[in-house]
Amino acid sequence: MKEIKYVITDPVGIHARPAGELVKIAKSCASSITVWKGDKSADMKKLMKMMALGVKQGDEITLKVEGEDEDSIAAQLESFLKANM
Repeated sequence: MKEIKYVITDPVGIHARPAGELVKIAKSCASSITVWKGDKSADMKKLMKMMALGVKQGDEITLKVEGEDEDSIAAQLESFLKANM
């Protein structure tokens, strides 16, 4: 299992466009990906669940990636977060 911790720097937080991109990345892999914000979590492959977390600027999220392609997908997600969030 890979774990990524990231503090959101985007002034709007995780809104529809980047959430949709994250879901698209998640759906392209075989691994299961869970997003945690505090004690709440969501399956990254479900857009509405991701949006329901209400991630704002300054919030720390944790991504837990588990599966056969976890190394490559974790690197891809971390790169996306650093470039866009």
